[in-house]
Amino acid sequence: MKKILIMGGTIFVSKYLATYFIAKGDDVYVYNRNTHKQPEKAKLIVGDRNNIGDSLKQYDFDLVIAVNTYTGDDMKELLSSLSTIKDIVFISSSAVYPETLPQPFKEEQLVGDNSIWGDYGSNKIEAEQVLLSKVPNAYIIRPPYLYGKMQNLYREAFVFDCAEMNKPFYIPNNGDMKLQFFDVEDLCRFIEILIDKKPDDRIFNVGNEKIDTINTFVETCYKVVGSELEKKYVDKGYNQRDYFPFHNYSYCLDVSKQKELMPTTKSLYQGLKESYEWYKNHRNDVNRKDYISFIENELKDI
Repeated sequence: MKKILIMGGTIFVSKYLATYFIAKGDDVYVYNRNTHKQPEKAKLIVGDRNNIGDSLKQYDFDLVIAVNTYTGDDMKELLSSLSTIKDIVFISSSAVYPETLPQPFKEEQLVGDNSIWGDYGSNKIEAEQVLLSKVPNAYIIRPPYLYGKMQNLYREAFVFDCAEMNKPFYIPNNGDMKLQFFDVEDLCRFIEILIDKKPDDRIFNVGNEKIDTINTFVETCYKVVGSELEKKYVDKGYNQRDYFPFHNYSYCLDVSKQKELMPTTKSLYQGLKESYEWYKNHRNDVNRKDYISFIENELKDI
């Protein structure tokens, strides 16, 4: 049994992490403001990540997983609040890679500003730098699009909704834009492997080795629901984010280092199937956006 602190614990990734490690028999603490329902059997420490103070000094954790740490200041606050640091894993982002670099992005490439992700990416870079300057043996994980059970963003759920209503689906351009995914359960599995095997590398891209496209993502969502798919292609005259839940940004990560440690990942079909089964019973847990109104008002004649 490990004593684990998860920063967050109430939304998607941090919530799933807490649930996953509790099911493994670990002693899991979550740190948040207690404004959402807590994971069952998690031990809550109430506080604000921006003002942790001494609220963690009495604890001695085997593993800290920093999920809701977004900036260099967030990281400084977290590290200064811990009495001891044994193992720490930071969930960073693929947004740290400038879109001008050759792809697939490799861990050895220089990080820098990305015009698509803006401050989110540059702030994650600062958090990474603070962490490694103070805890050189920390692990940093850079995922692409995360999906799966407990997803609170209106991504796959939007496609599921369209499929359930037997609506045609409006696809940007020709649908060939690349999308790389990683199931949240695979993320948990990989963190377990890092802590057990203690590899020398400290920074890991994670994600499915197989790169999908908009077309295959939408096709798989409709297949999972069991609906026939009618595609409507939308040209560049419209803002993609008004009717589709991903940025107009095609990128992919080199995940060869991950694959050495964890050779297999969940297929997109299996991950989306599990996500849909969860969604059917947790529809109110997803933060919806009104894509359908835009489609009906602006795209219905396409």
